Amino acid sequence: MKVLVIGGGGKEHAIVWKLFQSRHINRIYCCPGNAGIAEIAECIDVSPNDFLAIIDFVKYEWVDLTIVGHGEFFSKGIVDVFENEGCRVLGPGKTASRLGSSRVFAKDLMRLYRIPTAESKVFTSYLHAQDYVRLKGAPIVIKTERSSDENGVFMVSRVEEAIDALRLIMKDKIFGEAGKRVVVEESINGEMVSFIVVTDGKTIVPLTGLHKHKRIFNGDTGSSAVSKGAYSPSPILTKELETVIMEKIIRPTLKALNSEGMQYKGVLSADLIINKGKPYVFEFNCSFGDLETQTILPRLKTDFMDISLAIIEERLSDIDIEWKQEASVCIVILSRGYSGKYDRGAAITGLDRIKAMKDVFVFHEGTSFNNEDIVTSCGRVISITATGADLQDAKLKAYSAVEKIHFEGIYYRPDIGNNIL
Repeated sequence: MKVLVIGGGGKEHAIVWKLFQSRHINRIYCCPGNAGIAEIAECIDVSPNDFLAIIDFVKYEWVDLTIVGHGEFFSKGIVDVFENEGCRVLGPGKTASRLGSSRVFAKDLMRLYRIPTAESKVFTSYLHAQDYVRLKGAPIVIKTERSSDENGVFMVSRVEEAIDALRLIMKDKIFGEAGKRVVVEESINGEMVSFIVVTDGKTIVPLTGLHKHKRIFNGDTGSSAVSKGAYSPSPILTKELETVIMEKIIRPTLKALNSEGMQYKGVLSADLIINKGKPYVFEFNCSFGDLETQTILPRLKTDFMDISLAIIEERLSDIDIEWKQEASVCIVILSRGYSGKYDRGAAITGLDRIKAMKDVFVFHEGTSFNNEDIVTSCGRVISITATGADLQDAKLKAYSAVEKIHFEGIYYRPDIGNNIL
C-alpha cells in the first residue's frame, strides 16, 4: 500500500516513522516533509494547502490513504474535498473539526452540554477584554479563538502579563486572523494531562495518556503554552480516572457533536486539567496534539496502519490496540529565543551519534538541508524520545541523547519529568 502524510513537523515525522514499520506499506510520501522525514519517505514538492494539487498526486500515484498531521487542514475542509473526489483520508470533516479549530465553538458546546471546563468569556474589543482581566485578576488564561503554529495560549500569573498578551493578540495582531476573537478563561489549578482516543463514528477506543510540560522555563514557569517535553504514561491517569474522563468528557462531547448533526471520525485529543481528582477540559485537538505522536507512538505495539484503516472502514470494534510495557520521555530541543527572534540555518551536529543508541528516537521538528548539512529552520528544532523500563530509565536515556546534539543557540529544559521522579 501507499500512504501520504501531510505536514512537516515532529508530529508528522513520528507518524511516518511508525508507518515505516507497517507490514502493509511499501511506499510513504510526505508533503512537504523535513530533513528527518526525507530519510524514510519521499518528500513531494507540493504545498500542503493546495488540496487539489495533492489530490492530483494521490490519484496519479494510486495512494491508498492520506493521513493529516495538523488540525488546521481539517478546518480548511481537506477531508470534505478528498471524500468528494473519492480519496481516503483520516480525520474529521470541516464542521466537526471546529471542536479543535475554534475555541469559542468548543466552549459554547461544552457549556450547552455541561461538559466540565473553566469559566470563560469571549471578546472582540481590546478595551473590554482589558477591563475584564483587571476585574478578574490573575492567574488567568488568554487564548486566541483559533489555534496556530504557536498555539496562541498564554497562561499568566500577573495581570500585567495578561494585558501584554491581549495587546500582542488584539493590537499587534501577531497571530493574525486567529486572534480576531479572544477567550479569557479562569485558571484552574492542577496537573495538565492529555488523553487521546480514536473513533470511527460509532466505536470509541482510548489510546493512552501523557503529561506535557507546557512552559518554556524550568519549574514549569513562563507564559508560553506549547509543550517543551512530555512523558507517558502519566501516573495520575489511573484506570478509575480514565473511566471518569470517558464518561464525563469524551463520550458526552462526541454525542454532543452528533446531536448537532456532526459525525466525528479520527483522532481526538483532550488536554485536561486534573483538579482534586476531577477532570476539566483545557482544549481539544482534532488530531494528535503537541508532542503526542513523538511521545506515545514508540510505546505502541499495534500496527498504526491497522488502526487507521479500522477508523476509515468503521470497524474499530474489531481490533485490539496493544501497548508496550514501557515508559517514554520526550524532550524538545529549541533555538534560543524560540518565542521571539531566533536564528535559522545553524548546522546541527551529533545526530549520527544518536543513531547507535538503543531505545532512542529522533524526530525532526524544524530542520532543512543546506547542501549536505542538516540545519535549523524554525524555533522548535528536534524532539528526542527514549523508552525505558520506567520513567526514570527513559529520562536518563533521553537526556543522554540530548547532550550529544549541538548547534549555535541550542536550548532545552533540563527538568522534564522532575515533577514525579
